[in-house]
Amino acid sequence: MTEERDTTAEMRVEQVERVPSRFRFTWKHLLLALGALVLLLSFVRSVTGAVDLTSAGAVNAAIALAVPIGLAGLGGLWSERAGVVNIGLEGMLILGTWGGAWGAIQFGNPWAGVVIGALAGALGGLLHAAATVTFGVDHIISGVAITILSTGITQFLSKVTFAEMPGGGDSQSPPVPKPGVVSVPGVGDALASLEARQWFLVSDLAGIVRGLTVNVSLLTIVAVLLVPLTFYVLWRTAFGLRLRACGERPVAAESLGVNVYTYKYVAVVISGVLAGVGGAFLSLVASSAYREGQTGGRGFIGLAAMIFGNWRPGGLAAGSLLFGYTDALQLRRGGESVHALLLLVAVLLAGVAVYQLVKQSRTQAAVFTGAAAVIVLVLFTLTDSIPAQFTSVTPHITTLLVLSLAAQRLRPPAADGVPYRKGQAK
Repeated sequence: MTEERDTTAEMRVEQVERVPSRFRFTWKHLLLALGALVLLLSFVRSVTGAVDLTSAGAVNAAIALAVPIGLAGLGGLWSERAGVVNIGLEGMLILGTWGGAWGAIQFGNPWAGVVIGALAGALGGLLHAAATVTFGVDHIISGVAITILSTGITQFLSKVTFAEMPGGGDSQSPPVPKPGVVSVPGVGDALASLEARQWFLVSDLAGIVRGLTVNVSLLTIVAVLLVPLTFYVLWRTAFGLRLRACGERPVAAESLGVNVYTYKYVAVVISGVLAGVGGAFLSLVASSAYREGQTGGRGFIGLAAMIFGNWRPGGLAAGSLLFGYTDALQLRRGGESVHALLLLVAVLLAGVAVYQLVKQSRTQAAVFTGAAAVIVLVLFTLTDSIPAQFTSVTPHITTLLVLSLAAQRLRPPAADGVPYRKGQAK
């Protein structure tokens, strides 16, 4: 009987999630896209001389900056796949930053900090679940309230804990122990030599591979593994099927014997755990201490990455890397590197315009996109660098542009944010 119910639920969920399309994205297309992107980056680096576009330092920094965004996005994915909008991810990240630093200092072990950060985020998720699932509070209002509450709680806790410690203060902690790093043995020096030669494509590949294999934090590896694990649990297990059914057709799920409240609670608490780990990453890996305002809106950018990825782990990871990469570039020779991105954007927009005209026969859209490409190219030609006042907002501008371009093909869970009360199936 249970197998029959799972099969019926799977058929219903897959029917709702299926989006008609003439094109099926495969691993072959992914590899071709990555190859084309590396080739384009190599071309732009050669033309502009902006060596940080493909340097090992930039790639390593991009991964480090993408991890908290990706973990926040994964948290949002779990929550929204169960039908609960989680705007409170920023607040759960904030709780994780404080919990990670406090736990690492208190127990003298960075992994204890990761656990405490995860528990702090879980408390935020539990509060959000209680407000939205049990008491029916509007999801947006609850999420905003949790973010405001988390800010106040961490400010208070910092004053009563870190301010009393040597090297700490009202708004920051003492230095924290950091998780270990690993490198692939025997490749660092050889790749560094190739990267320094500035050969077309070869040096770029060497820089990218070196950034991916040298001095990588153990917590980064754990975070990366959570992406395929999330996909497996949500799309390859009966538990994940029932959870997604709660976000697509909760009434149908209840009629098949699924405890919708329980699955929503579990999803939102897991969402908080993931965001809490992302916050701990910020204070333990991306920085050397907890600092007030450390999240910098990454919880909201994580939501943008989730939307960009169409509520799927693979697309979410790609969006997180995009935002992390732009953030890394503005930190490394920001004006020069961001200026070089203008040429990259111009070429990509020109390619999109050609695709819209030839493949989709959308003349007006192609003209608009082509005009945007020309404007960006002119801006690149007439300037030598981007002022520092603008480079700092590059990740946020990227977020807006990506969401505006991706909005036409999005398919959120059908019951995402829709109020649900037990017994509606009757």
